[in-house]
Amino acid sequence: MKIKVENMNLFYGSMQALTNVNMGMAQNEITAYIGPSGCGKSTLLKSLNRMNDLIECCRITGKITLDGEDIYGNINVNTLRKRVGMVFQKPNPFPMSIYDNVAYGPRTHGIKKKRDLDEIVEESLKNAAIWDEVKDRLKKSALAVSGGQQQRLCIARALAVKPDVLLLDEPTSALDPISTTKIEDLLLELKERYTIVIVTHNMGQAARISDKTAFFLHGEIVEFDNTMDIFSNPKDKKTEDYITGRFG
Repeated sequence: MKIKVENMNLFYGSMQALTNVNMGMAQNEITAYIGPSGCGKSTLLKSLNRMNDLIECCRITGKITLDGEDIYGNINVNTLRKRVGMVFQKPNPFPMSIYDNVAYGPRTHGIKKKRDLDEIVEESLKNAAIWDEVKDRLKKSALAVSGGQQQRLCIARALAVKPDVLLLDEPTSALDPISTTKIEDLLLELKERYTIVIVTHNMGQAARISDKTAFFLHGEIVEFDNTMDIFSNPKDKKTEDYITGRFG
């Protein structure tokens, strides 16, 4: 398993947000987290690259490993976040040029030569399926492109530092159907090279693009299985009620 979560509990102060989470996420697969708002999906996602470190009262027990290494052990957090990239719900390009957005990560990791940066920017934008749309305006502000393009730019920015894993927190919730389809098609291509974990409220999206699906409720995993089985033959009544729209 690329990422393994074992007996994990997460607390915000005295409040327990995740309870006894056990799951594995494999290389070259898309794993979807589904469930109602506030059930712990994004909390777990942010734990996979230690974004929750930024919250003072957050405490974690149990174990999360990346390629067998405990990410809450002696690992350097900057190294971890280079290997485990993140794309957020709302596109958040930096207020700088398209080129500088994508080159930002490689520059912070010590790549300075223009030729090397040019190659990385082009490759990353191509991998994010947006190169043809922006190649003639790389020096223009990233804030001047559409929301769907901004989100693919953010994916390109995450890919530029050559991660192993890509985490996406509801990456299409603010986008129109056409942009959503482009991002879904892109993720299906990217899974050939990356491990992908996506939080989504869109049942259709989870069914269309993920290999495995985890259904969360009240901070616990109710069911985790092959996506086809979750949607066609759920083992738990609560899962069935959620995916058929009876609650949530």
